[in-house]
Amino acid sequence: MDRVSSFDEPLKKLLGGATAKVMAEHLDLHTVGDLLHHYPRRYEERGKLTALADLPLDEHVTVVAQVADARILMFNNGRGKRLEVTLTDGSGRLQLVFFGHGVHKPHKELLPGRQAMFAGKVSVFNRKMQLAHPTYQLLDASDADEATEAVDAFAGRLLPIYPACKQLDSWRIAKAVDAVLPSAQDAVDPLPAALREGRGFTPLPEALLKVHRPQTKADIEDAKARLKWDEAFVLQVALARRRYADTQLPAAARRPVADGLLDAFDAKLPFTLTEGQEKVSKEIFDDLATEHPMHRLLQGEVGSGKTMVALRAMLAVVDAGGQAAMLAPTEVLAQQHHRSITEMMGELAEGGMLGGSDRGTKVVLLTGSMGTAARRQALLDLVTGEAGIVIGTHALIEDTVQFHDLGLVVVDEQHRFGVEQRDALRSKGKQPPHLLVMTATPIPRTVAMTVFGDLETSVLDQLPAGRSPIASHVVPAKDKPHFLARAWERVREEVENGHQAYVVCPRIGDYAEEEKKGKAKKKATEEDPEKRPPLAVLEIADELRKGALAGLSVEVLHGRMHPDEKDDVMRRFAAGDVDVLVATTVIEVGVNVPNATAMVIMDADRFGVSQLHQLRGRVGRGSAPGLCLLVSEAHEASPARARLSAVAATLDGFELSRIDLEQRREGDVLGQAQSGVRSSLRMLTVIDDEEVIAAAREEAVAIVAADPELEHLPELRTVLAALLDKDREEYLDKG
Repeated sequence: MDRVSSFDEPLKKLLGGATAKVMAEHLDLHTVGDLLHHYPRRYEERGKLTALADLPLDEHVTVVAQVADARILMFNNGRGKRLEVTLTDGSGRLQLVFFGHGVHKPHKELLPGRQAMFAGKVSVFNRKMQLAHPTYQLLDASDADEATEAVDAFAGRLLPIYPACKQLDSWRIAKAVDAVLPSAQDAVDPLPAALREGRGFTPLPEALLKVHRPQTKADIEDAKARLKWDEAFVLQVALARRRYADTQLPAAARRPVADGLLDAFDAKLPFTLTEGQEKVSKEIFDDLATEHPMHRLLQGEVGSGKTMVALRAMLAVVDAGGQAAMLAPTEVLAQQHHRSITEMMGELAEGGMLGGSDRGTKVVLLTGSMGTAARRQALLDLVTGEAGIVIGTHALIEDTVQFHDLGLVVVDEQHRFGVEQRDALRSKGKQPPHLLVMTATPIPRTVAMTVFGDLETSVLDQLPAGRSPIASHVVPAKDKPHFLARAWERVREEVENGHQAYVVCPRIGDYAEEEKKGKAKKKATEEDPEKRPPLAVLEIADELRKGALAGLSVEVLHGRMHPDEKDDVMRRFAAGDVDVLVATTVIEVGVNVPNATAMVIMDADRFGVSQLHQLRGRVGRGSAPGLCLLVSEAHEASPARARLSAVAATLDGFELSRIDLEQRREGDVLGQAQSGVRSSLRMLTVIDDEEVIAAAREEAVAIVAADPELEHLPELRTVLAALLDKDREEYLDKG
């Protein structure tokens, strides 16, 4: 245990209270181990010692020279100052330049006659060679031996640059690392010796020394390779143990019966399932037939028919005497699912009712806004087992909801739910129910192996026959206002051809509030157009009714409306009574209106890549081609516009999810947002290190299969315990 304790040593003991306090508050570093795992984000190169006469352009160099003169120059009408220093070493002369706040210290220290070492990258200004803002170290000219030693230590070094904060800059962090570096020898190595030797990895203490104080670039690569592996491997072992533990839980096997509800449903389908749907259904049915709970992630492109696959799984569970619950993130989506499932099932969804099928079951809806009588009836149907299928929002999770025999939980759009919510629903079964998690946000393979690493994954990447292509275009409203005018003409043309359209805005808007803020906002907007608030549903709908879409039926849909009102608007839009629906992102998932062919997304740059892809999936759901127009005032050269161009260029959700991940901070793959614990990933990047993650997963699975409790690997157990503190352990348990 002593070996661990030096890593657990509080920084206060070694660094003093003030530094330790700043590290804890601003960098979340508390122990020696935390600081040793606070890796440099890059390294500054210092070149080998070079004479001034031989300086190469555009390279990192170190020179030893004497200050010939130094002078301060003012520029920008006296608002800025620049320090120019001329050096000489007998072979030539070189100019140094320092600007702004960087002038003060060198101005005091670099006095004529002083000798120092200078390191930086050689550039040319006004046809003269110069070093801008070089790092330097003064030399004591009276002690020749000490000066030579200092030069040797300074030149040719790779200087680590650490992630820092205003209160503590990189060089002070480097000094703190020097103080704790001897403890690297006590690092507990999580990799089994056979694995480490088999893959030729550097021992962990050596990797920590190399990452913080590399002698060569090869040292850095060596250290990174090892430290990335550790992160991927420890995480994959945690997930493999989670999967193994799940296989040890009891669950009721749910097998469909011949000539039951599922067969009756399949017989009345007006189309055949796609190959992808058949394949994924088989994977799910195989899982449901086992006596431990299924934990499966079903990811599929927008419109690939995930709901159909989920419904067939639910029917199989009802056939086997159990109940199935589908958890949707919004009331609009829950109502939409309930409507489309009862329509698809027809008389099979009216079990026990007049005109219902004798093989049927009841399909009930449960949401927070239901009336008391309807809610009471739904709860009764669930507890008696009368209802085989329930579709609802988080209202399903409440304590009053009891099931007769919950066999399957389907979670739609899993990223909208906290693990606690999923867990609460799963705890309502007599035994752990089977779990199917669905998402239409495509997930790169590496993320599926990490974020959802405790779930088996099925992918639906084939669109059903009859889905139409969607053309996407960026509309630069600021540079080319006539493009926006043309966009509204296109919407009109679609409506004239008997179709419908969506207009999506980032904000709802509130008339009374706008009136209050109106004048101040107008002034701010005129002074700085960048500061204008995102476009709002209520305002845009009003403008369109009076202007570009006058004469058409334009309605609004947003989260502040009463649920009945929302449902009424959606019903009328689905029935074709509304031409244009101006909405917030409440329509992002699951809304299915095949006659809607056009979508205009206002301030499209305010949405994420995956969100835009989701929204776009609401059109082109019928036989007519879809059109998606991404309206933006972002500058042509901005990253926001590049993001929109990427969305317009491809319909491949998996490609877009990679772009999305590259552009966002990856965050913690153990679910930092949901567990409130600091990120465990410091070196590994989920997108770039796919091979490392895949290889680590393979090794982890083999190790856990052979030794689930890691009895023969105490070091790995120790490191896992440190990573999976109580919060994380709970997070994984609930996932």
